[in-house]
Amino acid sequence: MRTEPLSSANERAALQYLTRSPYLNVFITHVVLHDPPSRARKDLVIAVDENAVRGVAYCGRQLAIAADPPALPSFAEYARRRRGERMIVGPRETVRAFWALVAGWHPRPRLVRDRQLVMMLDRAHFRACEPSVTVRHARAEEAAAVADGSAQMVRQELDYDPRRASPEFPAAVRRMVDRQLWWVGLDGDAICFFCNIGPWCEKTVQLQGIWTPPSLRGRGLATASLAAICDRLLEVSPTVSLYVNDFNERAVALYRRVGFEHVGDFQTILF
Repeated sequence: MRTEPLSSANERAALQYLTRSPYLNVFITHVVLHDPPSRARKDLVIAVDENAVRGVAYCGRQLAIAADPPALPSFAEYARRRRGERMIVGPRETVRAFWALVAGWHPRPRLVRDRQLVMMLDRAHFRACEPSVTVRHARAEEAAAVADGSAQMVRQELDYDPRRASPEFPAAVRRMVDRQLWWVGLDGDAICFFCNIGPWCEKTVQLQGIWTPPSLRGRGLATASLAAICDRLLEVSPTVSLYVNDFNERAVALYRRVGFEHVGDFQTILF
């Protein structure tokens, strides 16, 4: 088993490997397809055994991994030479096995999300709701409110405030708003729901940053907003996907009300 950088010669085989589990591998697939070539070639590595791809890993600020068990020692050695990632994320069993290989020399995690449910929605399972809210792309003048809601979501889910960790966070949200990657739901003129488009590929588009202000919960606004947004997204993508901590029962119930189904498990280790 050997590791090698992603290149034009092996990109097609890497994508074929990733499409075996499109909902679990959408982030890495997105990097391969949509990131600038110079960045993709620098941060992506594949594991090869007798000319067959056995895994693909993105080794940037986060380490995202998709790999067969025999490929993990090669990725562990590669990671040991690079170091410095802020998180490790991927299919639960893959991350658990990878962590067993690197824990001896790696800094201790500050937080482990042991099981995160990967969920998928297609048109056949979609459950429409009464149109009690309006949904649309967030507007430039709403970027500050969107950034605040996003920061609250991250603080709740990952136990840190991204505005303190990265002064560029509000500007990054603004750029996403300008690219029409943030959606909002409105109850009258008030924003009652936020979410954004994360990575996407031919098979799916992944939702992130899903957040309802606490004062507006329990009124059905999140269900109506999420359903309306998914209805729009299913016009351009065969599926919508997301992942959620297994202990977040209210969020899991929300997604099931719209029709999302459990298709796999993630694990995330944060440093």
